[in-house]
Amino acid sequence: MMISFYLMSATLFLGDGLKTDTLELTLEGVWELENQQLYEDGMLSETISNENGYRQVKMYSKGKVMWTRNDPTDSNEWFGYGTYTVADGVLEERLEYASGPMMKIVDTTQVFRFELLLGAKSYQQIRIDKDGERSQGESYIRLE
Repeated sequence: MMISFYLMSATLFLGDGLKTDTLELTLEGVWELENQQLYEDGMLSETISNENGYRQVKMYSKGKVMWTRNDPTDSNEWFGYGTYTVADGVLEERLEYASGPMMKIVDTTQVFRFELLLGAKSYQQIRIDKDGERSQGESYIRLE
């Protein structure tokens, strides 16, 4: 009886040897755009890779988002800063200020809302159109 007690105690104390830690997925960090996707009727129709030095980087930290884009073929500056939330598979970004061309977009779009597909080292944000269909997506890889 006493041996059974010690074995049971040892099992409870040591566990079953299986690792039960779960990886917490988070947007916190630095991400670089890998490619963009276009959808037709909610279905993926085209994937566009970055070309000719095009780069876009996003940083998420403690509810804040900042992004910048460099496109050698475009003389405009593109950047933005604001807040973000993630809930129920939806990413919402609210820009507080941005570059001139982006401020024109911000004036008409207060909240940028995306379907979020989040992994440990990558994520995808997908715009949903007024009919509830996927319209445009961006895939990012984690830099840090």
